[in-house]
Amino acid sequence: MELLGFHDWIIILQVYESGLQPKVNKIILDYYRCPERDVSLAQKGELFRNKGYFRFGEAICYGRYCGPVSESPENGLIDALLDTVASNGTTVLPFDLTDVVENLRCEQYASDWRGGYFRQALSRLYYLVRPALPFVARNYLKKLHLQGWEHQPFPHWPVDCSVDNLAAQVLRLALKSSGSREIPFIWFWPEGASSCAIMTHDVETEVGQKFCPNLMDIDDSFGIKASFQIVPEERYSINTEFLNSIRGRGFEVVVHDLNHDGHLYKNREQFLRRAAKINAYREKYGIEGFRAAVLYRKQLWYDALQFSYDMSVPNVAHLDPQHGGCCTVMPYFIGNILELPVTTTQDYMLFHILNEYSTRLWKQQIKLIMEKHGLISFIVHPDYVMKAREQEIYEELLAYLAELRAKKGVWITTPGEVNRWWRQRAELEIVETGEQLRIEGPGSERARIAYASEQDGRLILRCRTNSLVGSSVM
Repeated sequence: MELLGFHDWIIILQVYESGLQPKVNKIILDYYRCPERDVSLAQKGELFRNKGYFRFGEAICYGRYCGPVSESPENGLIDALLDTVASNGTTVLPFDLTDVVENLRCEQYASDWRGGYFRQALSRLYYLVRPALPFVARNYLKKLHLQGWEHQPFPHWPVDCSVDNLAAQVLRLALKSSGSREIPFIWFWPEGASSCAIMTHDVETEVGQKFCPNLMDIDDSFGIKASFQIVPEERYSINTEFLNSIRGRGFEVVVHDLNHDGHLYKNREQFLRRAAKINAYREKYGIEGFRAAVLYRKQLWYDALQFSYDMSVPNVAHLDPQHGGCCTVMPYFIGNILELPVTTTQDYMLFHILNEYSTRLWKQQIKLIMEKHGLISFIVHPDYVMKAREQEIYEELLAYLAELRAKKGVWITTPGEVNRWWRQRAELEIVETGEQLRIEGPGSERARIAYASEQDGRLILRCRTNSLVGSSVM
């Protein structure tokens, strides 16, 4: 990391005079909810026009940089740490931090997922004949589509934490450049929970719908509530009795696409027509959350959806028809919609694509997410856990989650509760009264002050109610 020169100070003065400094800081302030005075960031020099890949320590980045960038995320990327300067309390970054984070969260690095007219035609053909295809044939076609997934270099499999690593690295540098011993921030989860976990059930068929009461029984036996994503049109009938049977037991209902035909984002005109219908179902059923079928998404169109939160973006999408991934294990806002990313492998992919009939991969992903204190989110379909073998594995997963709740302080809740908490946290502030710090705002009684410090090049995160809840190695 370089020292600041005369030219760098001129740039910093220009940044402050232009009012851009708060924008540079915003990503870190929103992520950690720390006092603005404790983080001083600026952007170094002019950036190249072309976007591309570089790294920042362990974090893979995509965006504009002060020098040439790579067109591929393969090895040999420029390390932006070498062009980062810090002195007198300010860290000067050689890239646009906001742009990089938004590019990753909104998957702007990913090429056209439909792969041109040929793959678009194949997709249309598949969904046209899908109802007539036996399960074995559908499964074979999906495996054919996913050939070579394990060789994709980015996002990192099985969990990608590029955004989280980037935020941690920037906060560590802010600590170092300011000379502070520690920076206070608002802990990620209420009551100092180490991480958060949610279970979601996509109800795809009438057979799956009929199994929902059994699935609620299984969830309840482990003290876990979930959300059920329902398809409003064509798949099965929805009535008040069905919705009340879910809500009456403390579970949640989420709108799942319109008709699950895979064409929600086919084109803008069709999307807007369908979005109007989807929004009407949101109003009719009194629902806050949405998930698109097959995890298709186009975040730039989300402004047409009138939901409080969405659950359509995978962390790593190597096994999904639409490749990409948001590269974070934390909730984040896309406009006014809160995104709750899917951070673990779906049950269908686990059982029928990977042929993995165990909880091994799920546990591996849980471990990696918990290291970042993130959101552990699952999709388990009632359609795919009706048989004894799959059901046994699902129950093993629930037992493991219950153990993490009891022994590791994981907050297991519903998507709606996460949405309400994360919106509250976004409005909370740390204020200083004399030598005391406190959190102000609605929901402050559930919030906890935590501290970030540096030790041997690592960012250590410590929650006030716990001794040491975890650290991020940078």
